[in-house]
Amino acid sequence: MEFVFEKIHVPYKHSFISRKLPLKSNDSIHSHKNFELNFIASGSGRRIVGDNISGFEKGDLVLLGPDLPHCWEVTDEEIVSKPTCIVTHFSEDIVGSDFFKMPELEKVVDLLKQSKRGLRFKMEDDGEISQILEKMTGLEGIEYYIELLKVFNILLHVKDREKLSNPIGYSTVFTKNLEKINKVYEYVFQNINEGVRLEDASSLLNMAPSSFCRFFKKKTDLTFMEYVKRVRVGIAAKLLAETDKQITQICYESGYNNLANFNYYFKNIMGMTPSTYRKSFE
Repeated sequence: MEFVFEKIHVPYKHSFISRKLPLKSNDSIHSHKNFELNFIASGSGRRIVGDNISGFEKGDLVLLGPDLPHCWEVTDEEIVSKPTCIVTHFSEDIVGSDFFKMPELEKVVDLLKQSKRGLRFKMEDDGEISQILEKMTGLEGIEYYIELLKVFNILLHVKDREKLSNPIGYSTVFTKNLEKINKVYEYVFQNINEGVRLEDASSLLNMAPSSFCRFFKKKTDLTFMEYVKRVRVGIAAKLLAETDKQITQICYESGYNNLANFNYYFKNIMGMTPSTYRKSFE
């Protein structure tokens, strides 16, 4: 996957810009000087932030600091609704601005400083922030600023936060590790129905299975089989939400050959049974 650096244009006399953008299946890993708040309005796929690689779905909300390599890549092109995200970019000079030196905004500044590793906000209900971010794409001036402060206020009250990336230098080693992990990801997605084997995955990187397992765990914070289970459940969740296929059929199409195992792992990862998950979309 290509790794590029880019400069996001924040218009003159503006500190922020919000846009609703399409997600792509072939996006490149990129980096820029600005802060970025990325909210997934629709779609799912693979998210890369620094040295963290994991899945994303609707409602995913991440705050990124300047110069942090990242990419949101759609991995399933057969999607009913067009995959989109709402992206807000802040000037990299915002933390040092006079306005943000106000005592009332100290916690906001601290939040922005923490974002150098990428912060994922886990919210049970994203309805309010989704509406505000959507509204911001059509606002300017003081009205935009007011809504942005509302967004910061919501983020400050989210207790469940995840730091995504380890502190890293963006060397050739970093890029090569991403390339290796992407080879494994592509193998899993291409073989999820027929069957995924640890021996085949490890041979892609010319590693013994034990060495491969240690490498994969270190780079993704998941064991290889945990990742495979999440991919299978992710595929099943999309089929449950977007098709009328029988749950038994979805079980087999997502790589399971046992309905009991499918139900167990789906509930373990999604927090509900496949039938309950489907009803939530009716």
